[in-house]
Amino acid sequence: MQGPIGARLVQLLPTILLVSLIVFALQQLMPGDPAVLLAGESAGDPHVIAQIRDQLLLNRPLWYQYLHWLFGVLHGNLGYSWRLSSPVSALIAQKLPVTLQLSLMAFFFAVVIGVPAGVVSAVKRDTAWDWLANAVGLFGLSIPNFWLGIVLILLVSVDLGWLPPSGYVPLAQDPLRSLQTTIMPAFVLGNAIAAVLMRHTRSAMLTALQQDYVRTARAKGLAERTVVLRHALRNALIPVVTLGGLQLGLLLSGAVLTEQVFDIPGIGKLVVDAVFNRDYPVIQGVVLVSGLLYVLINLATDVLYAVINPRLRGG
Repeated sequence: MQGPIGARLVQLLPTILLVSLIVFALQQLMPGDPAVLLAGESAGDPHVIAQIRDQLLLNRPLWYQYLHWLFGVLHGNLGYSWRLSSPVSALIAQKLPVTLQLSLMAFFFAVVIGVPAGVVSAVKRDTAWDWLANAVGLFGLSIPNFWLGIVLILLVSVDLGWLPPSGYVPLAQDPLRSLQTTIMPAFVLGNAIAAVLMRHTRSAMLTALQQDYVRTARAKGLAERTVVLRHALRNALIPVVTLGGLQLGLLLSGAVLTEQVFDIPGIGKLVVDAVFNRDYPVIQGVVLVSGLLYVLINLATDVLYAVINPRLRGG
């Protein structure tokens, strides 16, 4: 396993650098002048605009702006928010735990719903259970997250009054209230991923159940539950783990629409506000941290391969 992990670690730095360079280049294409937005009522004064542009290095060449920011990152400084006048690292440290909690809860829902449904669908192929699991998967793939979120708010919060409709309470402040404010958005996010995991688990299980080692296990007289869970599922989980790692990385990058619908102050909401206000340092910092998390999750996925399938430990 040292080979794949070492290769991932070698790829880490150039991947993050490439992501930061692409984001820096793309955000220059955004319409509007950040200096004009920051000037506010003084936007008509060219001297004020010139002063702001000088302070923010906007009058310098793009390569100089990028290298100046990159030099700060290498020294642990992600810069300062132009709009909030606060360190970007402090903003990310404040918002990231919210997104982490929401993403991990959503991933929990996805795994608990999607993987068992895929296994049952494959084992009970062409039965009512198979049709039901496929119907649930089709529902999750077809329903937009923002629409499902609005419907749940109307039904669960407004009509039934079971859960708060929006807002967020930190987990350290009140664990029970925190779970109440995040369980609906987590279910909305996890629902779509559960559908994808269900479809891939079903496909992988159908392939595994047709393999020779499964027929051999059944010929030895092993219980069907043991054959399915210990032999077929263990080998079928490899592509599912790959997909799960990618989906978790996307969740940690920020669930923009869901955080907006439920008013969750996470990374997604932070970067949306930064885009609207042309707050380039915040955009760069969030994307850099998101890219780093994405690569680390893929590294963890490689390690998990060896845990699931011992034959890969020698590779």
